[in-house]
Amino acid sequence: MNRRAFTLALLVGCLTAAGSAQDLGSLSKSKAPVQRVIAGPPPTVSIAPGGKATTELTFQVKPGFHINSNKPGSELLVPTVIKLSPPTNIGVGGVEYPAGRDLSFPFSPDEKLNVYTGDFAVNAIVAAAKNMPPGRFRVHGFLQYQACDDRACYPPTKLPISFDVKIGKAASGRARRNPPQSPHIHN
Repeated sequence: MNRRAFTLALLVGCLTAAGSAQDLGSLSKSKAPVQRVIAGPPPTVSIAPGGKATTELTFQVKPGFHINSNKPGSELLVPTVIKLSPPTNIGVGGVEYPAGRDLSFPFSPDEKLNVYTGDFAVNAIVAAAKNMPPGRFRVHGFLQYQACDDRACYPPTKLPISFDVKIGKAASGRARRNPPQSPHIHN
């Protein structure tokens, strides 16, 4: 199958799945999207004012599905990305996505897609401003992904995620010194 035919088959699968999802959505009273990825327990990141740390966000793709990796190999495919909205004076950057696996599927056996299956983790660097007061702060965001099975791809979905950042007390600017000791032995 050439690239143009592959792209057309992929888009038709997405449109078919989107139509099916809309039909099912009208039967259901819930408008929440069907999640094919589960977020692991939210971590708590502990840092001092002016410090930084790496946090690991874990996810699991449900059995029978795969999602496009962060670099799926085609601009026509929706990459998996994390978008985070930290509170003021907390920064999140340096997001590292894992390498995906190159797999082929029945709808295009000659093409390989770079995907995530099973468990995967995304790392992000969290930093606090030097003037950050001690306390616990929540970072909100979402994982955006497009899930597929062996027959079709489904509309892109956003999975809400969050984690806490615990800011400790700032270290004193002066080094603490022990009091001077007498050179004499006292009995």
